[in-house]
Amino acid sequence: MFSSGQFYFALFFLVAFIIGMIYAYRGDIKKNPKYFKGSFKILISFIVIYGIYFILTRVLTFG
Repeated sequence: MFSSGQFYFALFFLVAFIIGMIYAYRGDIKKNPKYFKGSFKILISFIVIYGIYFILTRVLTFG
């Protein structure tokens, strides 16, 4: 599937990407706070929808 080097690269890339996105988001929210109003609710809803999808696919696949 993946070699250990590929896995570590993917993990490092994911962490670096998330840190970069947080840095950019914090800079943008200071400049234009009105555009980011309610964005936390949208993030939570995406996480909940993904969680429901993940649970349903596991139940329907292995059930």
